[in-house]
Amino acid sequence: MQKNYVIDTSVLLDNPKCLEILHNGQENNIYLPYAVVRELDGLKKDKRLSPVVSRVVDEIEENDFIKLIGSESPNSTDGDLQILEDIRKSNIDHPILVTNDKLFRVLCKYYNIASEPFEGSIPYQSESQLYTGFHPGNNGFIHNSFTWEKGKPVLHISPKESKTIDYEHKVWNVRPLNVYQNLAFELMLSPHIHLVSIQSKAGFGKSYISLATAMQEVIQEKHYEKIYLIKPTIEVGESLGFLPGDVEDKVDPYVRYLRSLIYKLHMQRGSKCSRVFTDDSTPQKLKLNPEFFEILPIAYIRGMNIENAFVIVDETQNLSRVEVRSLLTRMSHGTKCVCLGDVEQIDNRYLNKYNNGLNWIVKTCLGEPGYGHIVLKGDRSRGPICDIVIRNGL
Repeated sequence: MQKNYVIDTSVLLDNPKCLEILHNGQENNIYLPYAVVRELDGLKKDKRLSPVVSRVVDEIEENDFIKLIGSESPNSTDGDLQILEDIRKSNIDHPILVTNDKLFRVLCKYYNIASEPFEGSIPYQSESQLYTGFHPGNNGFIHNSFTWEKGKPVLHISPKESKTIDYEHKVWNVRPLNVYQNLAFELMLSPHIHLVSIQSKAGFGKSYISLATAMQEVIQEKHYEKIYLIKPTIEVGESLGFLPGDVEDKVDPYVRYLRSLIYKLHMQRGSKCSRVFTDDSTPQKLKLNPEFFEILPIAYIRGMNIENAFVIVDETQNLSRVEVRSLLTRMSHGTKCVCLGDVEQIDNRYLNKYNNGLNWIVKTCLGEPGYGHIVLKGDRSRGPICDIVIRNGL
């Protein structure tokens, strides 16, 4: 039975694809009140919501099955009341208002208008979360995206070339904990992909598997000459003030965890990689071998030319669009760059989950033949405490 759906702003913001979903081919009619368009026009000035509003507007513009109702009224009232007036004056046969606003659904009862929530709603998400690395299946071909075929992931390299990932990688003696880590290894090891971004919540092994890949590609396979580690020096909580020492000493507190991961990977391989460190002292005092590793503060990138290197940019979500552009334009021939981040953990007070370096990379590079992106997920994370925090949304 054909239904006549009237869409509220809350549903459009929760899931811009709701228009196509509710239209369901050509089964149902979709109506958009003028008051909703006016509300979207006001929300586009909100920095937090403007990227979402932009996606909503794109969807409205692309779908010609949408029917507009209502108009500017000299006696315009509250937005919700105006929507109900638009519905009542449009003479739609048995209209159903789709809204995720519970109080608005209560208000509908006073106007004798049927209403229901949108079951396919999703929370506000950035591009780096919305595109998980798997082809959404409704907007054409995407280079280096994955699909599931017969229960196995397939990497689509080009419109004419695809590859079934029916094998498990073993990188620097590290095996993936789940299929998503294995696919991240696939992107990082693929020679035709030069830029990779990896998004996940805390504890899903972004840094660990990227370091393992870098050490294998540089030290073992010698595909690149050096590993560059780049991380924004953004402090969590109260500032520690100025730190003594040279550049390496000043950066050390921010990258100490990376050195600990490298030590863990070093122990994983044993004596075969004795040149990872310059001496055999305690893990806290070990110095990374400058022949293979260089730690760079983002402020030192300008003017550099990085070539024949494996570059790891950690916590990319704490970089601005300008900083990311400055960084990536330093990458020369023979360079692989892996950008890691979690848009739910932004410590830079001038950025948000939409306006940050990681999200800008996905937004602007998606579809490029030399770019790949994946969101890590699964049941395994850093540990039980981390799992509790993630599971309960602390």
